[in-house]
Amino acid sequence: MSAALTVAVVGRTEVAEAIAKKSTESDIGLFHRVQDGRALTLVTPRQYPEKFPPLLVALALADRAVFVVTALDRTVAETAATLDLFDGLPAEIRLGPAVGPEELARAFRGLRLAEVPMRPLDPALLRDELVAATVPPRPGPVRVGLDHSFPVKGVGPVALGFVRQGTLAAHATLRLYPTEILAEVRSIQVHDVDVREAAAGERVGLALKGVALESLARGQVLAPPGSLSVATHLTGGAGRACPYYRGTVAEGTHLHALVGTQFVPAVVRSRSGDGVTVETDRPVAYAPGDRLLLADLSVPQGPRCVGRFSL
Repeated sequence: MSAALTVAVVGRTEVAEAIAKKSTESDIGLFHRVQDGRALTLVTPRQYPEKFPPLLVALALADRAVFVVTALDRTVAETAATLDLFDGLPAEIRLGPAVGPEELARAFRGLRLAEVPMRPLDPALLRDELVAATVPPRPGPVRVGLDHSFPVKGVGPVALGFVRQGTLAAHATLRLYPTEILAEVRSIQVHDVDVREAAAGERVGLALKGVALESLARGQVLAPPGSLSVATHLTGGAGRACPYYRGTVAEGTHLHALVGTQFVPAVVRSRSGDGVTVETDRPVAYAPGDRLLLADLSVPQGPRCVGRFSL
C-alpha cells in the first residue's frame, strides 16, 4: 500500500486550506501535508466554474475525490455530472449544515454519487481520515504525469508531477510522451527531500537532462520507450454518456478530449453504438484501458461534460 495519497477537493475548495499547506498554484491549486510518515496532496480547480478544464485536471490527478456541498446550484450539478464520469475514482461527499443527505440523494438520482458516503463536513476529522488513508500498489512500467515546470539556476529544467504507476529511479532515461524526446532523470525530490527513487502515488520534483524547458507541458508523461502508444485518432468503447448534456454529438462535432491530463481539441469522426472515434489536433499518449473523456466548452446551458469512453 502507498503512503502517499492525492485527493481532489471539489465544491467548496477552501476546505483544502484548512487541511494542508498551500504549494503550487496555477489554474489548479495544490496543498501538501506530511504527517506520521504519510504524504497527503490536495488538488483543487482554482478557476472553475469559469473555466471547465481545471475541474477535469483536478479529478484526473486524484486517487480519491471529496465533494463538499453547502448549497444546491448549477455548479454543484455540473460537478456531480462530471465526477460521475470518473467511475473508478473513489468519491465521498461532505455536507454543509444547509444540505441534508436525503435532499442530495434525490438531486443526484441516476448518478453514482447518490450512493456514495455522505457525512457532515468536519475539516479536522476529514484531515485525519485522509492522512491515514492508503491506495493500492500500482505495479508496471513507471509512468510520471507532469503538471508544472520551471527553470532552476545551475540545475536546468525542473518538472513537477505524480508517479502514477511503478517506481521511478534516479538516472533513469525515459521518453517524454507524446514527444520523441528522451530525458534523463538527474535527481528526484519528494516534498523537498532528495531521494533515489519514488513510488506510485508520490508527488515528485525532477531535475531533467536532455530536454529544454520550452519542450515541457502539462499532460506529458515520462515512461519507458515503447510502453505507451501515441496517436491522433482515438477509438473509445464501453461509453457512458453524461445524462444531462444538452448538445448533440455526431460526425464532425468539435469537442475537447481529456486523456490522462492531456486536454486537446478533437473532432468526432464516427459514432458506433456506445463507442466513438475522435481525431485530436495533436498527438496524445495513452495505454489500453485509459479513460477518454469528451467535453463541450461551447454548450450554452447544462454540464459541459459529454461522456466517458475506454481506450
